[in-house]
Amino acid sequence: MRISVQDVPFELGAESDAFAAGVQGAGAVVTFTGVVRDADQGGLKAMEIEHYPGMTKKALMAIAEEAMKRWSLADALVIHRHGRLTPGERIMMVATAARHRKDAFEAAEYLMDYLKSRAPFWKKEILASGDSDWVAAKDADEDALKRW
Repeated sequence: MRISVQDVPFELGAESDAFAAGVQGAGAVVTFTGVVRDADQGGLKAMEIEHYPGMTKKALMAIAEEAMKRWSLADALVIHRHGRLTPGERIMMVATAARHRKDAFEAAEYLMDYLKSRAPFWKKEILASGDSDWVAAKDADEDALKRW
């Protein structure tokens, strides 16, 4: 299991290949990559992501360990960036490996739902107009957690 909280970009193909190559006995590998999205089509200049380093890594490790146990995963990977990111940049990646695809998919969704609603990251949108505002929690993200 690997957790990385970093300010530098990651290479999706290399990370995915390395993860899959290191897995023994899995019949399924699932990956998901989140990208900074400009919901207003040209209105977002950048997103600034802040966190408390020790707290963040510890929280991500705990939720990944929970996923490993709950779905009997062979392995899990969570990469999450911080700092200033622009639309189109990769913000995070989750990878899970399990004997069966259902476990790999469900564990990946569980990790994603946690990252969207509970991981200790704070996001601020910097708009092209010069305005900025912290991203508020969304009811849909909170509702997604209820199924777990």
